Amino acid sequence: MGRIVSFSNQKGGVGKTTTCVNMSAYLASFGKKVLLIDLDPQGNASSGLGVQKEAVRKSSYDLLCEENIKPDDICLPTDVPNLFVIPSNIDLAGAEVELVTTPNREYVLSNSIKAIAGEYDFITIDCPPSLGLLTLNALVASDAVIIPIQCEFYALEGLSQLINTIKLVTKHRNPHLEIDGVVITMYDNRATISKQIYQEISKFFGKKLFSHVIPRNIRLSEAPSHGVPVLKYDPNCAGGKAYRRLTKEYLNIRERKK
Repeated sequence: MGRIVSFSNQKGGVGKTTTCVNMSAYLASFGKKVLLIDLDPQGNASSGLGVQKEAVRKSSYDLLCEENIKPDDICLPTDVPNLFVIPSNIDLAGAEVELVTTPNREYVLSNSIKAIAGEYDFITIDCPPSLGLLTLNALVASDAVIIPIQCEFYALEGLSQLINTIKLVTKHRNPHLEIDGVVITMYDNRATISKQIYQEISKFFGKKLFSHVIPRNIRLSEAPSHGVPVLKYDPNCAGGKAYRRLTKEYLNIRERKK
C-alpha cells in the first residue's frame, strides 16, 4: 500500500502548497510513483504543476460529489515523470455545502481513493487553509500529515487548534493517523526572530521537526508562475536544494521505520 500524506495548516501563506508540490515532485524524481490530489478550491497546486484550471473538465470536486467517478478517470500526467495530479478548480468551493447532507460525509475521499492506494508509492493531498469538511476528509483518508509552518510569530497562533483537530480525528475517525513531520518554511537565518521561532517549534514538536528548513527564496516564488515545480525551474537555487534535502530526509525516515 502507498502512503497517503496530507499537507495541512489552517493558516494561509505558510508555504503549504509550495511544500506539497515540491516534495511530491522530488519524491517522483527519486523514483517514487506519486499522485497529488489538489483539495484546495484555490487550485494553486494544480496551476503550479501546469494545469490550466479553466480547461479542467473533471476535478477533485467530481471525486467527492459525483457518483461513479474513479480517480483514474480524472488523473492527469505532469511534466515530472512519475508525478500525476487530480486537479482542483473553483467548483470545489461548493463541495463542503454539498457534502453536508452526504451520509458518512467525512469518509467520502477515503472511500474514493481506497482502490488506487496500492498503485502509488505516495498519494499527497494539498489541503485548503481551513479545518473544514475538505480538510477533515483529507485527514480521515490519510496515513499521516506533514505540517508546514512559516517561521514567523503569527504562524504559532492556531497551531494548537490544528494539533487538537488531528488528535480528534485520530480518536474518533482514523486511529492510524500520525504526524510524519513538521517543516519550517520561509526561514531567514539572518533574523533573530526566525531563530527564536525555530527554537519554540522545536520545543513543541521535538523529533517530529525536520532538520532541514526551507529558506526564503525568490526562485521558489517564481516557479509556480511557469507551471512547474522548482526542480524543473531552477533545481540549483537555494529553495530547490532545500526541498531536495528535505525530501531525502523524509524518505530516510520512512526507510528507518519500515
